[in-house]
Amino acid sequence: MEKSTRLDFTGQSIYVGLDVHKKSWSVSIFSEQCEHTRFNQDPKTDTLVHYLKRNFPGATFHAAYEAGFSGFWTHDQLRAQGVNCLVVHPADVPTTNKERTTKRDRGDCCKIARHLRNGDLRGIYVPPRLQLEDRSLVRTRQSLVRKQTRCKNQIKALRHYYGEYPSEKEVEGSWSQPFMRRLESLRMKGNSGNRVLQIHLEELRDLRGLIVSINRDLVLLSREPAYRESVRRLKTVPGVSTLTAMIFLTELGDIARFAGLDRLASYVGLVPDIRASGENERVGGLTFRRNPHLRAVLIEAAWVAARKDPVLLLAFNSYSRRMKKTVAIVKIARKLLNRMRYVLKNQMDYVPGVIQ
Repeated sequence: MEKSTRLDFTGQSIYVGLDVHKKSWSVSIFSEQCEHTRFNQDPKTDTLVHYLKRNFPGATFHAAYEAGFSGFWTHDQLRAQGVNCLVVHPADVPTTNKERTTKRDRGDCCKIARHLRNGDLRGIYVPPRLQLEDRSLVRTRQSLVRKQTRCKNQIKALRHYYGEYPSEKEVEGSWSQPFMRRLESLRMKGNSGNRVLQIHLEELRDLRGLIVSINRDLVLLSREPAYRESVRRLKTVPGVSTLTAMIFLTELGDIARFAGLDRLASYVGLVPDIRASGENERVGGLTFRRNPHLRAVLIEAAWVAARKDPVLLLAFNSYSRRMKKTVAIVKIARKLLNRMRYVLKNQMDYVPGVIQ
């Protein structure tokens, strides 16, 4: 009987660690017992999958890489080609002191593959492509608002630099149309100064136009079937606007993926930074690990909710007697988060003064 020489890895697992870069990938491949090889390749999933299937026919493939600039397209393409892929938080990959002090791409991919084989890695949530694109629209609006604030500050600084102080009747915070017309009528001593002011004002007008346009886009997006009912329910919660609801929905995705309020609050970043060792425990400020977009908008919405919801107002007044208001509002933001979670999970409108 002729002996077969064909490779067959059926029932075995192959583990692939990737260090993803713009122009190349560093790849480390582990079998169940040892490291197989390391190499660099072009940033193409087809090349990697072809190598795996040619050298390990019949095996089950597992891959992992750290979340970063490249997003999730590598994950999606590997999954589509039959490779089980995880995207991991860089800070959650176990790292020795030696690996931390002598960082190299070849070492990073080996570390990821080794911990993937050992079962030490836990993947983060990978949103669907359409949710990512909707999230990008919302984040672009937030980015434009920050640029608009920077531009306003530059105009203020320019006026103060040349002694053009605002009068008491001017309300610079509103940046109304009369105020903008007054800025446009200002004249500096020379042409260069006039040109500088004109450039800043043109930039501000362009940013304002873009923000108005993207606000319309977000309103239209909130009326689409995927968001319409959820946005309507969230807006029944005091302090929640259409924008707040859209940020919440596009950042979180499926609310059911959080086992409870504690998990959700931890993801948002509304939990304290705790350092405990033995009998000593130190509770610091808010944790550094957070979703910055969600935490900022929830704390901002909490100031409005504390005025509109009687239960939240009562809680805020009680907290404020024994702590700073800036600390008390964080507790209100967590209560607001609980209300938003409740209406989404139970698919019902919020009734003020009911949910604690």
